Amino acid sequence: MARYTGPRCKLCRREGEKLFLKGERCRVGNKCPFDRQQKPKAYPPGEHGLRRPKFSDYGVQLREKQKVRRVYGVLERQFRRYFAKAESLKGMTGENLLRILELRLDNSVYRLGFSTSRSQARQLVGHCHIMVNGRRVDIPSYIVKVGDVISVKEKSREHQAVTNAMELFSTGSTVPWLKREPNSFEGVVEHLPEREEIPGTLQEQLVVEFYSRV
Repeated sequence: MARYTGPRCKLCRREGEKLFLKGERCRVGNKCPFDRQQKPKAYPPGEHGLRRPKFSDYGVQLREKQKVRRVYGVLERQFRRYFAKAESLKGMTGENLLRILELRLDNSVYRLGFSTSRSQARQLVGHCHIMVNGRRVDIPSYIVKVGDVISVKEKSREHQAVTNAMELFSTGSTVPWLKREPNSFEGVVEHLPEREEIPGTLQEQLVVEFYSRV
């Protein structure tokens, strides 16, 4: 499966804000290259980064679409499929899109506090450390449903990545639509995420405008 393998801090510089792609390292200022290099490298990467061009409406929409895609670690083709699915559902397309992205298994593992980043959660899922309703699931894009029980496999509970995350998120789940008690290796999808329950500075309407342009 194709995936981005370049420097992640470069993506943060391109969007002009921290996307927390490296998890715990992004939360500690003296370890985060974006924080250390913000003043000399507050401009986008590349030969023409210093020019600071004014974005057109299309440019603003494109940058927001890229930001959402990079936050959730989804490549363009899959992101388009998610958008098409969001359009076909009842309700607001932008909110439907974010809800689909939030319900991915890798994101749910991250939100439950079993990993410090989505990329780390994706690796935990791919390496068969995560179970859904007592069954092993190794597909990061698996969409969880209300009532699903997500847990760390018993033999994987001493995994370094899991123990580090449990220390960082010691209070349990980081979002209200998921429930995990402190120090528990098991969480439940209580209800579908509402827009106000999705943290971050994402502007999903710009993504809708980008894909809806004539």
